[in-house]
Amino acid sequence: MTTTELSPRPTGARPPGRPLSSELSEQLVAVAVDILADEGWGRLNSDRVAARARAGKAGIYRRWPTMAALARHALTTAPLVEVPEDAGTLSADLCGLLVRWTKPLDRAERAAASLVGAARHDEELRAGLEDALVRPLDGAVRELVTRETRRGRELPAERVAMLGQVLQALWWQRYTSFATGPMSTPQVEQLVADVLLPIVEPEEARTSG
Repeated sequence: MTTTELSPRPTGARPPGRPLSSELSEQLVAVAVDILADEGWGRLNSDRVAARARAGKAGIYRRWPTMAALARHALTTAPLVEVPEDAGTLSADLCGLLVRWTKPLDRAERAAASLVGAARHDEELRAGLEDALVRPLDGAVRELVTRETRRGRELPAERVAMLGQVLQALWWQRYTSFATGPMSTPQVEQLVADVLLPIVEPEEARTSG
């Protein structure tokens, strides 16, 4: 009996399946963000994304196995939290951190806000919000605290943890209180002075003066 040798694959031959187009990926994500921002999570489905992007549904599922995976990816397209420039004081830095509160929710924020309710029941969405908001906010708080340490003021760790928790709660409120419009700059300054600073200031510092 003779054996038949398989002919080797030509050098440089592509593996099965076409490579994914980065341009189409960006277009699909942009469409997903638009749907989330303008219509909400409940309206995000492969039919609508494919129709708007003028693409096939197979191209969507080659990239993301579920709509939740696509939504999670969409959250990475724009920062939800930005570390402000060093303004010289913790108060000013906190005002800088909250400066976007003086403006309406932008497109990326509206997309994120549309996922808050569903994330309670979907691990993928919850992880997406964790990556896009919770961790960056924690990082921003750490940076502001590090600046304060360099200025010669060590903040108690338990107070810093509480500050992070309160900021996170306020951020979720911003995303879910749609009837509440943007805050004015004086309102942000008052929030920082009356609510946030007392969390990290020692009791004697608040009562002495």
